[in-house]
Amino acid sequence: MTRLLRWFGLVTIVSLLLVGCSKKSPPAAENQAVPVLAVAAEQKTIPVQISGFGSVEEYAGVSLKAQITGVLTAVHFTEGQMVKKGDLLLSIDSRPFDAALKLAQANLAKDQVQLKNAQTETKRQKDLLDKGFASQNVYDNAATAAEALRAVVEADKASVDNAILQVEYCSIHSPIDGVIGKLFLNQGNLVKENDITVVTIKQITPIYVTFSFRQESLPEIREYMSKNKLDVTATGTSEKSQPEQGFLSFVDNAVDATTGTILLRATFANEKQNLWPGQFVKVNLTLTNEPNAIVIPSQAVQNSQSGQFVYVVKSDNTVEMTGVTVNRIVEGASVVKGLQPGQTVVTDGQLRLVPGAKVQIKNQNNK
Repeated sequence: MTRLLRWFGLVTIVSLLLVGCSKKSPPAAENQAVPVLAVAAEQKTIPVQISGFGSVEEYAGVSLKAQITGVLTAVHFTEGQMVKKGDLLLSIDSRPFDAALKLAQANLAKDQVQLKNAQTETKRQKDLLDKGFASQNVYDNAATAAEALRAVVEADKASVDNAILQVEYCSIHSPIDGVIGKLFLNQGNLVKENDITVVTIKQITPIYVTFSFRQESLPEIREYMSKNKLDVTATGTSEKSQPEQGFLSFVDNAVDATTGTILLRATFANEKQNLWPGQFVKVNLTLTNEPNAIVIPSQAVQNSQSGQFVYVVKSDNTVEMTGVTVNRIVEGASVVKGLQPGQTVVTDGQLRLVPGAKVQIKNQNNK
């Protein structure tokens, strides 16, 4: 009996303690608003783009080699300098070639005099032949001598032209506008004819960007390319890089069977010279523009087992889950179906939300 009374008393004490604890605990804040960030879905024109990566290539490149053998006497540029077409770059000792030119000119002058005398003798023999005072054989010999000297004079003229060309080769000029590269020979070195590259020049205004897309994109690219010139943007990997504007100028004539990609090339004016040969860039090819597209920040889109959704804020500041379909992502914004323009979607704080939860939008100006 005593044990029964003790057990009953212990149960009573525990029950009183539990009741006391429940009275001290505050009620759950079921209606407390969850702070979130939210924006309104926008309706605007969005470009339809294909994105990838590419590399910058010079518009034209020249490797300069000497066309004569001689001593490099002067360098008229600094490495990395911008040069114009026709600028004097290098000078080779021209004295041997100047002397050869003078000799060729002297030989020409001598043979021209002899040709003139031969022509005079031929005319004289013709007059005597017509009057019967000379034989046909003498006239023929005079005419033959004149023709032989005429050929000699023509050869002398070719020699003079070649000598002039050799003198011109002593001065190496830039064949294009571009940037000078590294000089591989220094002043005073012997330059050999058609030997090593002395210096390179690369034209960078305009400039090319070469890139590849999957072959599945080719029909769409060709379709839109047949209608309009397609715009291309290229952006460097640096955070400070600004996109450069160009246009699609080349589609290769075959798909690479190894990679399943098609090679393309875009041309850029590159007036500010932000693109540089060999640079790695991000490429966006714009096929067309889609009007009246519904756009929201990509961070608003959530994933669940049933698909993608967003939290839409209703007029009473409660949220509901709305399923959406993301067509594509353009510069951090998602083009979606399933929303109406002006609907407010949550962009931050979704982890604390459930359907019907009350929210407080912290950025009211963006609502």
